[in-house]
Amino acid sequence: MKATQIKGRIWVLTNLDGKLYDDVDTDMIFHNSHLHITDVEEMGQYALGNLAGWEDFANKAQPGDIILAGKNFGAGSSRQQAVDCFRALGIGAIVAESFGAIYKRNAINSGFPIVSLPGLTERLGLSLSKPGEFKTGAELEMDFETGQLSLDGTKTFQAQPFSQVQMDIFQAGNLFAYGKSLGG
Repeated sequence: MKATQIKGRIWVLTNLDGKLYDDVDTDMIFHNSHLHITDVEEMGQYALGNLAGWEDFANKAQPGDIILAGKNFGAGSSRQQAVDCFRALGIGAIVAESFGAIYKRNAINSGFPIVSLPGLTERLGLSLSKPGEFKTGAELEMDFETGQLSLDGTKTFQAQPFSQVQMDIFQAGNLFAYGKSLGG
C-alpha cells in the first residue's frame, strides 16, 4: 500500500510579476515540440519549459517536491505528457486552486497525486500589503486521505481529500492496474 502522507519542498508557480499563475495550459507544462518523445523517463527534462520564468524548473526540481499553482492548472488539451513529465521528475504532488478537467482526469487515471486547495490564491497573499503564507522552499506535509496540509509544521490548511476512487486508483498505481484489481 502506498503512503497517503507525503512531505516535500514546495515550488510556488508565480509569473514574472510575482502573481500566482492561473490557467497554466498543457503546452506551457510540456511544449508540443517535444511530443515525439515517448519514453516517460525522458519527459521530465522538459517540465514547465514553456512557462515564462520556469524554463529551468526541471534542472532544480528534486524527487518529492510539491508544486503549488493557481486556478485551472493543466487547462487545454488532453496531453498526457503534461502529467508524465512530473512523474518522470519524481514530483510528489501538485496542489492547485483548481485543475483543468482533462488534466485532472489524466492525473487521477495515472495515479499521480493532485490536490485542490480552494482559496489558495488568497492564502498566498500575493499583494504588497499582505505577506504570503506559502513560499518556494518551504516544507509542506500532505495527507491525501484527510486533505490536511501542514506548512513548515506550524500552519494547517484544509484541502479537498482524495475521493474514494482517486485513492483506489492511486493505491493501485494507475487506472489500468485498478481495473485489473477488480477482477471482472
